[in-house]
Amino acid sequence: MTSAAVSTLLRDARRIVVKVGSSLVTNEGRGLDEGAIGEWCRQMALLSAQGKEVVMVSSGAIAEGMKRLGWTTRPSEVPALQAAAAVGQMGLAQMYETKLRENGMGSAQVLLTHADLADRERYLNARSTLLTLLQHRVLPVINENDTVVNDEIKFGDNDTLGALVANLVEADLLVILTDQKGLYTADPRKDPAATFVHEARAGDPMLETMAGGAGSSIGKGGMITKILAAKRAAGSGASTVIAWGREPDALLRLCQGDNMGTLLVAQTAKQQARKQWMADHLQLRGSVTVDAGAAHKVLTEGKSLLPIGMTGVAGEFSRGDVIAIRDEHGAEIARGLANYASAEARLLCRKPSHDYEALLGYTAEPEMVHRDNLILSL
Repeated sequence: MTSAAVSTLLRDARRIVVKVGSSLVTNEGRGLDEGAIGEWCRQMALLSAQGKEVVMVSSGAIAEGMKRLGWTTRPSEVPALQAAAAVGQMGLAQMYETKLRENGMGSAQVLLTHADLADRERYLNARSTLLTLLQHRVLPVINENDTVVNDEIKFGDNDTLGALVANLVEADLLVILTDQKGLYTADPRKDPAATFVHEARAGDPMLETMAGGAGSSIGKGGMITKILAAKRAAGSGASTVIAWGREPDALLRLCQGDNMGTLLVAQTAKQQARKQWMADHLQLRGSVTVDAGAAHKVLTEGKSLLPIGMTGVAGEFSRGDVIAIRDEHGAEIARGLANYASAEARLLCRKPSHDYEALLGYTAEPEMVHRDNLILSL
């Protein structure tokens, strides 16, 4: 890409996921770095004031718990790691809450596991929660729920979680702040001929050969996990920047188009990637039939599908499944993610949103299929 194209890509990013590693958050394990966290929070608040939507994925709970418990090396026993996470999560959440509030931002702690994002219904629930928080100018601070999950502690890393969150909220950009300037063609500490990689294609197999192993005794990740995270994020159309977390005003400068660090460019546009994913669901769980008015709004006005416009439901599906939307003649006009299961959808047909709670005992979303989760089939 030309320098102008790179600057445009960075400046135009509206929804951004920022991932910060343990070594930065805890100053190499010496305890939460109040000054550094305060700086990131200041920058994220300024970005929010500029109309950006920012989600933070922060490591550091286990490292902070180790410090509070007086441990100098990361234990290998799962119960000890879970205990450290439980202790450290308290301080981590409190620090972000304090620093964000000082900058006029609300904050929310969200603990996720890979299982939450693999399950269709929990995926949709998490997505709805995060998007609602962003609408209310509340900055979600996300971490893995290490207190109760075993395999994520053993094998997981927050670089991967950052990529999964970028996919979840359909971010334009994933920014991974680390203790390195970015990616080199080889380890510069061992190879004096190593050169810096300013830009590359996310998913290029050559990147994985360039990346080394984990570099810190505090965190779990290394450059290889960041390369793989960028590849995963690119699957939903998000590009990734790997940059030094202590660079002054790193987040602000990136969003102004300053091409610092290593930019790994997604080859598929965000909307195209999402549409392709839904279009590839050949075996749909079910469908809903809509009246002419609802079909018109979906097809020509770009509107969400509301239950009041539905006349029938076919098949058995769960919340989060991809379903077809059919017109009065049975032709598929669109498909998308169902906000309600088939049994609930049947109760909601032809009903206005103020009747949902009486019919279901609760209200989730007013739409059967939100326009952000819908693609046209015609």
